[in-house]
This record gives sequence, structure tokens and C-alpha cells, in this order.
Amino acid sequence: MKTLRPADLAREHGLSTQAVRNYERNGFIPTAERTASGYRIYTEAHAAALRAYLALVTAYGHALAGRIMTGLHEGDLDTALELIDRGHHQLLRDRETLDAVRKAIGHLTTVNTADHATGPTARTVGELAHHLRVTPATLRKWEAAGILTPARDPATGYRVFHAPDIRDAELAHLLRRGGYGLTHIAGVVEQIRAAGGTAALAAALDGWQHTLTARGVAMLVAAGLLGRYLHDTERR
Repeated sequence: MKTLRPADLAREHGLSTQAVRNYERNGFIPTAERTASGYRIYTEAHAAALRAYLALVTAYGHALAGRIMTGLHEGDLDTALELIDRGHHQLLRDRETLDAVRKAIGHLTTVNTADHATGPTARTVGELAHHLRVTPATLRKWEAAGILTPARDPATGYRVFHAPDIRDAELAHLLRRGGYGLTHIAGVVEQIRAAGGTAALAAALDGWQHTLTARGVAMLVAAGLLGRYLHDTERR
């Protein structure tokens, strides 16, 4: 089998040789054999693992990509596949949220808060946090930034989130995942509240749509490289 140097692996991806060694140390690529003098001996298997790992980083982020590869190299294929499944599930959930927000754009500036003062759409901070899969502390941080303006239950003083608040929280959650800062999100929500138009929101959603599409394509690329790596590993 053809042997490769750390520099050979690094050059293909514009990395440093130290980065390649770090990836080996962290279990993202297989452990290399050593020469009698202590030099690492890499093979095409290591090159394939590195290609798969870097593709996973693009698709799932550094943390999840690392967990997938270490799972594989520790012989825990099922855990690695479960992590991949969770990534696809999150992408689907983001698409569904984006679709829901797009459908709601036409109503964003015409919602009458009074119409939703009571009813099944009202949620507590815990219920809304569970719905969005965030912590109550995150919702309080959004409130402090001016993104959310929940009412208070007159009897208990607890926060109560009605339909417009839930809408704003959904938008905040979506835009945060798209990389937007709290200040930007607060500005978008304020525009909506002031009936100043939804152009900023539409632009943000278009940007997030492109992000989701790119992530989906990256997942396909990563799946191909990872599948090839696994197949070749089994053959060897």
C-alpha cells in the first residue's frame, strides 16, 4: 500500500502538518504506524478518513464531525450513524420552521395581540423553551435584548407568551441558527412590530434558505466520502 507523509495529507486540504497530527491524536483519523525512527506512516486510508472528516465538518460542524469519526474509530458505528441521523433531523426541522415563517410573513404586521390574550396558543416560559428546544435562560436573554416582550400573569407575575410572542421567538430561533446576532434580530422584530415592512425579514429568510441548501448538499458530499471510507476500510 502506498505510504504518505503528513505533508502529503496536509497539502491536499491546505492544512498544516500539525493539524493532521492533531486530528490523529483526537481520533478523527486512524492512528498511524511509525518507522523505526519514529516518523508517522500514513496511507490512503488516512487520506480517505481526513477527506471524510473535513466534509463532515462542513456539513455538521467541528464538534459533531469529531464525534462521528471517533465513534467510527472506536468501533461504535451505530452511535456515529445516530449522530448523522440527528443532523438530518435538525435540518428537516429547520426547513419546516423556515416554511412556517415564510407562510406567516403576510400576517406578521397585522396580528392583533388582543385577539390572542387567552386561548391554547399561550405558553409559559418553560413550555415555549421546550417547544423551541432552548433553555428558559435563552428566552430571558432574548427578552433582555428586546426581541421578546411577554405579558405577565396578573395573579402569579409569571411570563406568558401569546401568539405574537411565539412568532417572534420562532423568528429569533431561526435567525440565531442562521448566525444572526441578537441586535440584528431585535431590529427585524422591531420593524415588524412597527409595521415598517418585512423586507429585512424576507432577506434574512432568503439567506437562511441558501444556508439550508448548502448544508443539505454538504451532507450529501460527506455521506459519499464517509461511505467510501467505510467500504474501503471493511475491504482492507
